[in-house]
Amino acid sequence: MFLDHAKISATHSETEPDRIERLNRVYGYAMALADSDSNHECITKLAKLHDHKGTLMVIWHEAPSEFERIYFMKAWKSKIGDESTHVEHALMLQEPHAEEGNDAAA
Repeated sequence: MFLDHAKISATHSETEPDRIERLNRVYGYAMALADSDSNHECITKLAKLHDHKGTLMVIWHEAPSEFERIYFMKAWKSKIGDESTHVEHALMLQEPHAEEGNDAAA
């Protein structure tokens, strides 16, 4: 069982809680498509889903394949999503790790 699920957020979610509910459905739809393709890596590559004013922002730890992009396009375009093709993909920014013992002395 996979427990490190993607973070889900939405612009104006405080006043429009249905946005979060919609993202949860879209997430399930896309993961079902991945599962039906025996794509077990998709879920581990996904970092975050965000609804930004009707645009689905899909943030990845690793670059998605074309099929993985299509999973989210299909889900967002469906009746459970926004019924639009406004989907953007981006990679999660990685923070550089400071090396131990490299403190600069003046």
